[in-house]
Amino acid sequence: MIIEIDNLKKSFKEVKAVDDVSFRVKEGELFSFLGVNGAGKSTTINIISGILKKDGGNVKVCGYDLDTQTDAIKSKIGIVFQNSVLDKKLTVYENLKYRANLYGIFGNEFKTRLEEISDLLELKEILKRPLEKLSGGQKRRIDIARALVHNPELLILDEPTTGLDPKTRITVWRVIDKLRKENGLTVFLTTHYMEEAAESDYVVIIDSGKIVSEGTPHNLKNEYASDFVKFYNHREEAERYFGEKGYKIKHERDFIQVELKSTSEISGFFKEKPLLFDDFEVLKGNMDNVFLKVTGKDLSGV
Repeated sequence: MIIEIDNLKKSFKEVKAVDDVSFRVKEGELFSFLGVNGAGKSTTINIISGILKKDGGNVKVCGYDLDTQTDAIKSKIGIVFQNSVLDKKLTVYENLKYRANLYGIFGNEFKTRLEEISDLLELKEILKRPLEKLSGGQKRRIDIARALVHNPELLILDEPTTGLDPKTRITVWRVIDKLRKENGLTVFLTTHYMEEAAESDYVVIIDSGKIVSEGTPHNLKNEYASDFVKFYNHREEAERYFGEKGYKIKHERDFIQVELKSTSEISGFFKEKPLLFDDFEVLKGNMDNVFLKVTGKDLSGV
């Protein structure tokens, strides 16, 4: 395990920001930590990275104990924070050089590492430009380069693609996927984009400082997310048929949506009312449905 957390606690006066949280992150996996703002995600990240002191519990990262080996942990992790920590007055090159120097990376070693990261994140054309002259997407790529400059074993991404244009989001995930496949990099992710969480190996949902559910995306969707069928014709007949059976129905402008227990039910409907199914669409439950069902809250747009 690259992260082992047991009974972690952190309070700010009367507020229990992290309330007896325990979880594991396996080496090489993409792990998603989901929750609305204030749920305890950033507090947990700040404890793992040694920025905040915990009130209780045990934390091990990359085999090191947080209480006694904080410096060793810091050398093994890279963090992309929600808000950039780059120096806007410096050039891209200077930002990356000074960051590398903090990890004892100088001279030819830095030159080699800079070439690798520049190729990976497409930075060569902007290395000499000041940060303040770059676009939001370019700055985000530099944030990621900064986190990777010392070749960490664990990359922590706190809302890494929020506000980015689609092209930059694709670039970011292309790089992350490449590093996971080729280097075995472990990624600890918080995100508002449920399609990103759906690609994770494991998901933990936290609410008001407590873990409320966890599992693989597949298992979570099977447990919490409903499947749906939309009918675009025969709406009145379909509504009557499913209403008599007690199904939950949602009305939209040009269709009705029926909530199912499982898409396997549709085969039975075909046999009973085949003419209803000349214009329909089946929708599988997704991670948005899971999050809403588990927390009662909508993560999108938070």
